[in-house]
Amino acid sequence: MPTSDALPFFRAWISNPLRVAAVAPSGNAVAALMTAGISRASGQILELGPGTGPFTKALLARGVPEQNITLVEYDATFAQLLAGRFPLARVLCMDAAELAGAGLYTGAPVGAVISGLGILTMPPDKACAILAGAFACLAPGGAFHQITYGPRCPVPPEILDRLGLEAVRTGWTLRNLPPASVYRITRRRSSSLSLR
Repeated sequence: MPTSDALPFFRAWISNPLRVAAVAPSGNAVAALMTAGISRASGQILELGPGTGPFTKALLARGVPEQNITLVEYDATFAQLLAGRFPLARVLCMDAAELAGAGLYTGAPVGAVISGLGILTMPPDKACAILAGAFACLAPGGAFHQITYGPRCPVPPEILDRLGLEAVRTGWTLRNLPPASVYRITRRRSSSLSLR
């Protein structure tokens, strides 16, 4: 993480701690966990809440072409920083809860979603909208990779059940501020998404 990233990230957290989930950008250890199993062969990648781009850099290091990455960032300052840092990626300054109606992908579904969003602190309806929108973009067999700083999956069981999803913790690290876990969320077999 560039030292210059810490101050704007901390300022964003101070101004809205419920929207910015951590006090500092994610480190290399958790970025490696978040992007494990993703490669050039994964195709299009959708990243939600990229902040200053530590997961984006890890994706590039795994061989994902920059032009295959779409970054959805709510904070305009971070979106501008990302556009300068990753000029070949598609950077969208928008709320991830609006994914379902955004029409981001036609004919080229997403191989994986990487989420740095603070799902744990969101109202259930917002978390549900983000997940439903993301899974509407995901190819069959695609996965939603979610970071969390809590002791369990940040997506409540009721939301997983409602959307026909399941979550498995794929790793955790103390080498992050704060320590973090990563969950891989996928569709349950023979389930179809609904927003009942």
